[in-house]
Amino acid sequence: MDLPVMPPVEPMLARAVSMIPDGGYLFEPKWDGFRSIVFRDGDEIEIGSRNERPMTRYFPELAEAFLAELPQRCVIDGEIVLPDFREGRLDFEALQLRLHPAASRVKMLAETTPAHFVAFDLLALGSDDYTGRPFRERRAALEEALRSVRAPVHLTPVTADTGVAEGWFRQFEGAGLDGLIAKSPDGAYEPNKRVMLKFKHERTADCVVAGYRPHKSGDDAIGSLLLGLYRDDGGLASVGVIGAFPMKVRRSLRTELAPLVTTFDEHPWNWAKPPEGVRTPRSSEYSRWNAGKDLSFVPLRPERVVEVRYDHMEGTRFRHTAQFVRWRPDRTPQSCTFAQLEEPVSFDLAEILG
Repeated sequence: MDLPVMPPVEPMLARAVSMIPDGGYLFEPKWDGFRSIVFRDGDEIEIGSRNERPMTRYFPELAEAFLAELPQRCVIDGEIVLPDFREGRLDFEALQLRLHPAASRVKMLAETTPAHFVAFDLLALGSDDYTGRPFRERRAALEEALRSVRAPVHLTPVTADTGVAEGWFRQFEGAGLDGLIAKSPDGAYEPNKRVMLKFKHERTADCVVAGYRPHKSGDDAIGSLLLGLYRDDGGLASVGVIGAFPMKVRRSLRTELAPLVTTFDEHPWNWAKPPEGVRTPRSSEYSRWNAGKDLSFVPLRPERVVEVRYDHMEGTRFRHTAQFVRWRPDRTPQSCTFAQLEEPVSFDLAEILG
């Protein structure tokens, strides 16, 4: 491979803002998938990731599509997504399952849950490095390069109209998108720098604190709090965690919550009770995405209520780690149900991808 921009390349990043910005920005939908920079040099394809690790082996159907749809020599920034056209939205959980170590499984998933690629920036074309050019030029060249592109490769929509962008923000969430990205039309491509802006959906919910995981530094501090919401049938569903606390707060929480520690026999999540002879609950279970991450937790009586900030749901769980807002001593645990959650307006993903 011999391109004017060679792998690995760290993608340009965005910083969060609290409102849709004014000032001549170009707006794009914020896709919810795997950020990827695609390198093509003739018959050679490499799919890079945000952490600069190649992901080509996990998406053979995209590598094949890139050979058919992309220019002979190019470097394109975009997002790998997995559309569920039956439901009309993106399926991030199914996308995560695509990262499987077994080649046979990768092949099967490529056939049964094929991914798509949404292009939104151009780093190189032919023998030309575009990273130093303003975004308006990169976008124009990208549109020309992909003018006849076909699925599963797509070109993200863009608008300079703030009113249109506001409409996208309200509507596109129903198709599983994540918010808006704002780019300066004059800006160069700056790897690993937060020069773009992102405006994401933000909501709050009152949740039951049903357990905690100890901090990695030791059992004298809280690593994260496990959150629950009550279903219509009265069961307590696990919906996510909060974990961004200063160390002083982590230690004070450990002391504050100690009186609530209980056994799994008396806990609504008694399915997590460890086998005989195992000291730590679920100590033999590990994260599917991080083999070294212990998923064990300490059960608490579900008596405390906390208000958290979240962006959106993925199924019955918070898509990202929730953020602590405040304790809610005025709320009863039983009042913390799914009914309080705002449902996004339904919007068909096919209308966005075309």
